[in-house]
Amino acid sequence: MTDSSIISKIWNLANVLRDDGVGYGDYLEQITYLLFLKMADELNKPPYNKGLHFPKLKDVEGKEIADSEICNWETLSGKRGAELESFYSQMLRTLSTEKGMLGQIFTKSQNKIQDPAKLLKVINMIDREEWNMMGADIKGKIYEGLLQKNAEDTKSGAGQYFTPRPLIKTIVACVQPKPMKTIADPACGTGGFFLAAYDWIVENNKLDREEKEFLKNKTFHGNEIVANTRRMCLMNMYLHNIGEIDGESFINPNDALISDDGSRYDYVLANPPFGKKSSMTFTNEEGEIVKEDLSYNRQDFWETTSNKQLNFLQHIKNQLKITGEAAVVLPDNVLFEGGAGEEVRKQLMQTTELHTILRLPTGVFYAHGVKANVLFFNNKPASKEAWTKAIWFYDYRTNVHHTLKKKPMMMSDLAEFVKLYNPKNINKRKATWSEDNQEGRWRKYSYEEIIARDKTSLDIFWLKDKSLTDLDNLPDPDILANEIIENIESGLNSFREIMATLASPAE
Repeated sequence: MTDSSIISKIWNLANVLRDDGVGYGDYLEQITYLLFLKMADELNKPPYNKGLHFPKLKDVEGKEIADSEICNWETLSGKRGAELESFYSQMLRTLSTEKGMLGQIFTKSQNKIQDPAKLLKVINMIDREEWNMMGADIKGKIYEGLLQKNAEDTKSGAGQYFTPRPLIKTIVACVQPKPMKTIADPACGTGGFFLAAYDWIVENNKLDREEKEFLKNKTFHGNEIVANTRRMCLMNMYLHNIGEIDGESFINPNDALISDDGSRYDYVLANPPFGKKSSMTFTNEEGEIVKEDLSYNRQDFWETTSNKQLNFLQHIKNQLKITGEAAVVLPDNVLFEGGAGEEVRKQLMQTTELHTILRLPTGVFYAHGVKANVLFFNNKPASKEAWTKAIWFYDYRTNVHHTLKKKPMMMSDLAEFVKLYNPKNINKRKATWSEDNQEGRWRKYSYEEIIARDKTSLDIFWLKDKSLTDLDNLPDPDILANEIIENIESGLNSFREIMATLASPAE
């Protein structure tokens, strides 16, 4: 079967199940479980003969059931009807109690395909292919396609864990990670940054055996607290030839912000989750569900705040080796917010070389109402003088119009930015903005100019909004409508944050 026919077959089945009420997210979950089992089954046979161990069925208390069957692909694919559904559900529960990557893949797993006939169709479709013989690029393309479809399904809410791949690839093309270096993402979602970095390293270097082994098993380190997203990340990695099926998971299920585990990395590439406030939900003595702002009280943070993005920025800075580099997607509030925000910006410029900010347009992310930027900075040793001497801004927001479906942002849209970023030598850059060319999107501001701004604001624009002056060149009505929705959503989010701040006790 050809690659395209496998992909179309998987999609057709997704649509059939969708009619039965099984959404893309649930389908993706089941595909993950079944693919993992089938690939493990292949690895236990010649020529691999890996000898991977799978447990026998256990009861609800976690005790092995006497004379029970082994929880593997061979047993599952031999079942039919009600017996198939019953065994599959019990098997998922059993595997969720295992250790290593196996346990992480099956954490909190449940059978979402209640019709045994439909479940058998999925099993048979997967059973027909030799997945380990298939190229990593093909397996990866299939799975990434499923992840993107799931992100586009707005009801699932999965979009917040899926950073658009053209943006990720652009960021990696600027950072250009090198072999034998470690890469971290404290909120890794489905692993987009890891995959793009992996591809960059493979495509731009002739790797020897040691470098290949390091890339496969030691390069990537992440955190993802949502079990379903973490499982998809692990599977996505494995299908792209990262990690071992019987190895330890390199995705930590703990909240990265809780504490500093002492690990330091060469690169941190991240798009922390949207939503300004960190909070926890609990039930009070009256039985009411209450949400309480969560401030992370860490000695290694410059500021104690419940602003999630400011906390992630401080954490990421602390994750870097002295020579480490970071690229982080952050919302506008990080650039202009006073109080803790101002102090974090000052400390970041003092202790790192914050050299570049890419300003992004609306219509790029699956979560609506997000106005975001990418901050690029290099860590430095302690110094009395600020390491940041100047910051280069690329304004890809003013007069730029994108929508997720009709006019999505492509990597080619950011080609000029990558060229001007000048990854080979960021100290030799040339501005496109000047007094003679007021339309240039690439401009430098000195440290002194920024420190002199109110609240040390990095929320800087200089281009004129043409929609205010040139009514004959307005974007298409659907793009305008989408931008209006984005701006209203952004405003509503800001109002909600203000209301939450007023309702909660002062920090």
